[in-house]
This record gives sequence, C-alpha cells and structure tokens, in this order.
Amino acid sequence: MFIATFNANSIRARKDIIQKWLNKTGCNILCIQETKVQDKDFPSKDFQELGYNCYYKGQKSYNGVAILSKEEPNQVSYGIGDGKDSEEDQARIIRASFKDFELINVYVPQGREIDHPNFKKKLEWFRRLLDHLKNHHSPSQPLLILGDFNVAPEERDVYAPEKKKNHVCFHESVRKEFFSLLDWGLFDLFRHFNKEEKQYTFFDYRIPKSVERRLGWRIDHILVTSPVLSQAKNCYIDLEPRTWPKPSDHTFLCAEFEPKLCTSNA
Repeated sequence: MFIATFNANSIRARKDIIQKWLNKTGCNILCIQETKVQDKDFPSKDFQELGYNCYYKGQKSYNGVAILSKEEPNQVSYGIGDGKDSEEDQARIIRASFKDFELINVYVPQGREIDHPNFKKKLEWFRRLLDHLKNHHSPSQPLLILGDFNVAPEERDVYAPEKKKNHVCFHESVRKEFFSLLDWGLFDLFRHFNKEEKQYTFFDYRIPKSVERRLGWRIDHILVTSPVLSQAKNCYIDLEPRTWPKPSDHTFLCAEFEPKLCTSNA
C-alpha cells in the first residue's frame, strides 16, 4: 500500500508531472494540495484514465485539495465539519473514509506575517482541527492526516533556523500547535524512519539552486495513529520530481504500508 502527498501549486500546471509520477510509482492514494482550480476545471478525466477515482474541492487560482485513489472510499467530506467552515475551509481539507482506515488531506493556511490576521487564523485552524480529532476520532483507530501543514516542526526541518524564528512557518506558536496534534496521539511518520538533517519537501523558487544547495523546508507531513504506524514500512521524500521541468516548489512525500491497509489491492 503506497500513500503520498504533494502540493502541486496548480494542478493544471503540474498535471504532466503528476501523471508521470503516478505511472512510475503506481501510488494507491495521492493527496494533493493547492490545486488552484475551480471544480468544473479539475482535470479528473486525465487521472481517471490512469485508474484513479477523483475527489476535489477548489477555488479559482487559490487553495484547493484533492484525493486521487485507486480504491473507492465509502464516504468523502469537505471542510473541518465544525459548523464554522467557510468556502476557503472547504477547499483546504478533504476527509475520506475507507474500509480499513480514515484519511484527512489538509492544506493549512500559510499565515502571511506574524502580525497579520491570517496568522491568528492559522493558529485557530490548527485548534479547530484538533477539536475535530477529539470529537470524531480516537488515537486507537487507524487514521492518517497528511498534506501541507505549513510548519517546520524542528530546527533540523528548515535551513538556517536561527534566521526563521519569526517566520509564520517556524514561529514557536505554530510549532506548538503542530505538536498538540502529536500529543493527541499522532506520529510524524517521516521522523519515525528518518533522523537526518536537511531533509526537505519545499524549496523556494526565489533561491538559486535551492534543491542542489539543500536550502529548503520540511513542511509537508504524514501523521498517523499507532495502528497505522504498526503497519508502516517506510516514509521518504521523493526529490526527483522537484528536478523535472516546470516543477512545483514542493515535491512528493511518500509512505509504504503493509497490504492490510488496503482493501481491493490487498
């Protein structure tokens, strides 16, 4: 069972890369963020031809989440589901129930600046997500939460951390909110398998040769409960697509599990 997450930074601009990567890997479930497309313009046919069911919710030139899955889920929902969801929230979180596990794909707000109202919104978004977990899930149940969290949890997860203390993706307050999810009962799957420094999923376009120089951030994550962790075989960053022509500023974060996490492909 192969599950991955990828911030596409425009699904239409990155469609060829995603198709190439899916053909290469045979991924069972791919969670996508920042699709930047209205639902009527989502290129679902292109992925359906590869054998994937497509579920998505997006906004024009902004936000957007999607799940491409070989296995058809029992149910799909959008938004946090706490009665406070805005149109933007609907395009930032998609929840899918499969036979053997629950999956949540998130695109957490970036926050802009520490003193900007969007940063307070970002912190509140994390708290709403935690409340959702407390109200609808249990650490003893099989659950995966994956996507672009816009948080580098530790100093080893960002280059030059001493200069990033007041960055909206590294400020102590947002890191605290991220760790509150782990305290609830989630495990950072990448760090379970990898302890090395300079392991990044995001590389800023504005920095020359950022990939080659390893000047990046680890802000994309796969968080799992203990029943899923027990079935995990590996979690790694596939850096190659970031070097392909016209890439996203992010790359794919991948996880491999025992077949029992899957249903029809078991």
